[in-house]
Amino acid sequence: MSELTDSAEWKALKKHFNSMSHVHMRDLFDENPERFKQFSVGLNDILLDFSKNRITDETFKLLMDLASFSQVEQSRTHMFAGENMNCTEFRPALHIALRNRSNKPVMVDGKDVMPKINAVLAKMRDFSERVRSGQLRGYNGRRIRSIVNIGIGGSDLGPHVVCEAMKPFAQRDLKVHFVSNADATHLVETLKLVEPETTLFVISSKSFTTQETMLNAHSARRWFVDMVGNETAIAKHFVAVSTNLEATTKFGIDSENVFEFWDWVGGRYSLWSAIGLPIALYIGMDHFEAMLQGAHEMDQHFETAPLDQNMPVILAMLGIWYNNFFDAQSHAIMPYSQYLERLPAYLQQLDMESNGKTIDRENQRVNYLTGPIIWGQSGTNGQHAFFQLLHQGTKPVPADFLIPALSQNPLGLHHRVLFSNCLAQTKALMLGKKYTEALEEMQAAGISPDEIDDAIEHKVFEGNKPTNTIIFERLDPKTLGSIMAMYEHKIFVQGIVWNINSFDQWGVEYGKVLAGEIQQDLAQPGDVSKHDSSTNGLVNYRKKVYFDDEFGKKHD
Repeated sequence: MSELTDSAEWKALKKHFNSMSHVHMRDLFDENPERFKQFSVGLNDILLDFSKNRITDETFKLLMDLASFSQVEQSRTHMFAGENMNCTEFRPALHIALRNRSNKPVMVDGKDVMPKINAVLAKMRDFSERVRSGQLRGYNGRRIRSIVNIGIGGSDLGPHVVCEAMKPFAQRDLKVHFVSNADATHLVETLKLVEPETTLFVISSKSFTTQETMLNAHSARRWFVDMVGNETAIAKHFVAVSTNLEATTKFGIDSENVFEFWDWVGGRYSLWSAIGLPIALYIGMDHFEAMLQGAHEMDQHFETAPLDQNMPVILAMLGIWYNNFFDAQSHAIMPYSQYLERLPAYLQQLDMESNGKTIDRENQRVNYLTGPIIWGQSGTNGQHAFFQLLHQGTKPVPADFLIPALSQNPLGLHHRVLFSNCLAQTKALMLGKKYTEALEEMQAAGISPDEIDDAIEHKVFEGNKPTNTIIFERLDPKTLGSIMAMYEHKIFVQGIVWNINSFDQWGVEYGKVLAGEIQQDLAQPGDVSKHDSSTNGLVNYRKKVYFDDEFGKKHD
């Protein structure tokens, strides 16, 4: 047994779960007319309604007891103080410092990091304003019209989701594109959309050695030089977010156009840093800083609010309730906003790379479930894709529904339809449909008794499916910053309760090592036999179909 599962708090929840397993939410709502008021909490214009969950007063208290036992408050204090939360790489996790708008000192190794952060923000403002205004132009004097961000993981997903979400605030004569996949198709199809003379490439790689990023960066560089016939022009069209000045200089990037960030900024938490340069270029530094402000206000809420009034803590503990006691294997994210279409993909990395762990902080294998599978799609599209499984499938799938009260694009009845669908789905998932209700509907429709007998069981919905609804006035930079920070802290809390390190990703690193070995094998003539039989067979099949050496030269 682990300390967690052997604790009185865990055992109390286990016992309570047994008594809750047959309780239906529709009865809980009937018994308590104040349930919405009791189980909702807000910050600024964001309201979290968690009343449609399989919880009672006792459930909520027991979940908060588990958070206290797990020392969530103490761990929160340690993180904000800059202590080494990443216990396998021996460094802090200080993404919160990047959006520290109060500018209070944040100490790392005895030094305040805020002056460096502010210097980078100032550099981002100066550069982005010069590009947006047309003061900084391409090598032949034409204005920059396209931004191509080349990165992967957090260097792609974070800026991408924000730029997509913040289109209403963008400078529309600027287009932004994101290239991440090692598949050449991603780069080739993007380059078809831009002109070299009016394009700025942002290469985002802390080490400037990330394989996929540098593969795309060097291919983009070759394309650019081939198109313009002027290698010195690279300095006007390529910038880097990196710490490796030697490598960026060798690439041809002007040292003045290299933007720094630090090893206490994890990749999936890095959009608040210079990794956010494409955001500043696309929507402007004022809007980028508004996003930082929104995140900072959520940081303050997370740091100071009592556990039972703390939005990230509440979301985290509800997730643990379903993950560890209902055996829910996944969690769905349903943004009812086309602008948030990429939010599920962003949260997939943020959550699954953080908490997809089996070893705890004491180097012991856990005996309980950790991070869930995160997935989802924008509404209403998801309703016509996978909601059938949510309503009548055999797997429990807790879900978050996010929606703005006001649309950025008020057009006829569109937003009323969208909003009503969002609320209808959470209501249907909670209530379900009883046999008697289905019978009354079918009889009222004039369906014959025989047809009713054949079909009625298929029209019954169990309901009792848990959801959280996150509603906000409108989607703007500040609100988006708060929402993204809220999910960061939710994931942190769950990692603390599960006693795992949410800030490393050794599984990802291992795959990179193996990929390097196989890449070398593919460049050598002859069959390979050093791997398992499956990998050997697949490598040898590819080499029979197409063999190219380490320089990319094809051989028959």
